[in-house]
Amino acid sequence: MTEVLLFRGALLGGSGAADILVEDGRIADVGSGLQRAGATVVDAHGLIALPGLVDLHTHLREPGYEASETVLTGSRAAAAGGYTAVFAMPNTSPVADTAGVVEQELALGEAAGFVTVQPIGAVTVGQKGERLAELGAMADSRARVRVFSDDGFCVWDPLIMRRALEYVKAFDGVIAQHAQDPRLTEGAQLNEGSVSAELGLAGWPAVAEESIIARDVLLAEHVGSRLHVCHLSTAGSVDIIRWAKKRGIDVTAEVTPHHLLLTDESARGYDARFKVNPPLRRHEDVLAVREGLADGTIDIVATDHAPHPAEAKACEWQAAANGMVGLESALRVVHATMVDTGLMTWGDIARVMSREPARIGRLSGHGTPLTSGQPASLTFYDPAPVRAFSVDDLHGRSRNSPYLGRELPGDVRWTLHRGTPTVADGRVLDLPGVRA
Repeated sequence: MTEVLLFRGALLGGSGAADILVEDGRIADVGSGLQRAGATVVDAHGLIALPGLVDLHTHLREPGYEASETVLTGSRAAAAGGYTAVFAMPNTSPVADTAGVVEQELALGEAAGFVTVQPIGAVTVGQKGERLAELGAMADSRARVRVFSDDGFCVWDPLIMRRALEYVKAFDGVIAQHAQDPRLTEGAQLNEGSVSAELGLAGWPAVAEESIIARDVLLAEHVGSRLHVCHLSTAGSVDIIRWAKKRGIDVTAEVTPHHLLLTDESARGYDARFKVNPPLRRHEDVLAVREGLADGTIDIVATDHAPHPAEAKACEWQAAANGMVGLESALRVVHATMVDTGLMTWGDIARVMSREPARIGRLSGHGTPLTSGQPASLTFYDPAPVRAFSVDDLHGRSRNSPYLGRELPGDVRWTLHRGTPTVADGRVLDLPGVRA
């Protein structure tokens, strides 16, 4: 039996205050003046109560790349950021393209215990784009995979993309596309524009993303299947998704926290922490993706948490790996870019960082309302502090955060995964029985 917890005076989605009673892994009651003998009482006045955050785009690296991250360390990082569920991308070694590998990832997540780890299956064998992976077997496995992606690689062949969309339609799956035309981005290093020209770095054109999205929404319409666009980053991409939704195409899209905040100007010091795929774009693109998230064109925020060992970033820009860690900082960045700017409310944040990611991924027990009887996967967030993000905020194996030293608002105070605290009073807990 889990501990009985009574959170007093929390702001529900940032609105009215209420007490929340948690017992046996569920929300037992929500109201004012609640009492429960033997409960541990937490003063939650001023804290915003949110359904536990859900990340549809996380790289946990295990199996195969444990020097960067493991399922356990990535799960700890997720809990620290207020997450109670993450979808693990398949670019592991071996690639998660079979039922056996996704079931291994599921078991590692269960053993870690900090969050629900839901594997994403590869679309093609080895993520090579040549032939479909075991989509049906992964869907029917104990992992019940519903999201498939070759993330890190675009499913560039239109026929294979069409067949994948047709295949997953049978079990209500979704193809999450890494929209990057490989020919248009050969040797690309930074967003194509004035900054890349000044720095002498090969340009990464916006059309390389936009052309794939345009193709794929038409394929999804033709097939009548679900398409999800990963880490959308340009103003043109927002326009295409907006057009597709008006047309009735079943497409969803995500934006990362770093594309909501950072621009290609960050690359001027050749600091490889700012090297990412897709690249940081122009200020105009940042404003466009913020607007797209605020008006519902973009459905969710996803971190694209991409840990790397120090040597993969502490080198010249051209040789450095793409990617940045983001689980611990995501909510704080979204707070700064979307709430503090007046573009979104905390109720909106619950939608784009919890409810909609769970819905797109068909993940039950997460993103549920803060009402009696619902699973107690919860986040309690203090919006008041403003402090510099530091290495002490990082709980995974890698340190490649672009926010180190940057002042960000807010602080995750409590995270509950199915009623069990994983973060208490701002401290990530050591869970009993968890492997070292």
